[in-house]
Order: sequence, then C-alpha cells, then structure tokens
Amino acid sequence: MKLARVGEKLMQGRIKSDYRYSAAIIYNNFPWPENPTDKQRAAIETAAQGVFDARDEFPGASLADLDDPVAMPPALVKAHQRLDAAVDAAYGQKGFANDAARVAFLFEMYRRLTSL
Repeated sequence: MKLARVGEKLMQGRIKSDYRYSAAIIYNNFPWPENPTDKQRAAIETAAQGVFDARDEFPGASLADLDDPVAMPPALVKAHQRLDAAVDAAYGQKGFANDAARVAFLFEMYRRLTSL
C-alpha cells in the first residue's frame, strides 16, 4: 500500500471510528525542518517507504490494526523507528526521550512559525 510519497499532501480524518485519507492536507500543519539537506530528504523518503513496505507485509490488516502501538508487528515498529530517526536528524536532533518530548518540540516550532 502506498498512501503518498513524502512531500505530497495527505489528509486524514475520521468518520465514526473509521479512518479516512485524502490526498489534500494532512501534512499542512506539520512544521518541516528549516533547511534539510538532500541527503536528509532522501533518508526520510526511504524510511517512509520502509513503513509502507512493512505495512504491505500484512495485507489482511487494517491501518487501525497496524498503527496500534500495542499490537504493531515488530517489523513495522522498526520501520517507524528508522523513520523517526531520519526525521529527528533533519531537525538536528539525536532523538527524543519519548513521543511527548518530540510533540513538545514540534508544537514549540509550530508556535514560533505562526506567532506574530
């Protein structure tokens, strides 16, 4: 399953408990690193494709099943970890203590980018 290439816009939302995706605006509010190198962009694209490829290994599973942090298959966990590391590097980070620290960093970056 290839939802979108990195850099394309993908919109996600919910109707009832079902996820839905649209090729419109999911990444619009995500603050992209200020000056990623071509090497960093390529690493992110490769790692993102790795997530899609890992999902393809489980054709009978829904995205909800595959994105469940408790039940996620180990191969997909590793693919997500490689993507996290590639994105962190593009931000000039060596990793975050946890997802809450990563989200706090992104919200602070978003606040700086949108404040007058």
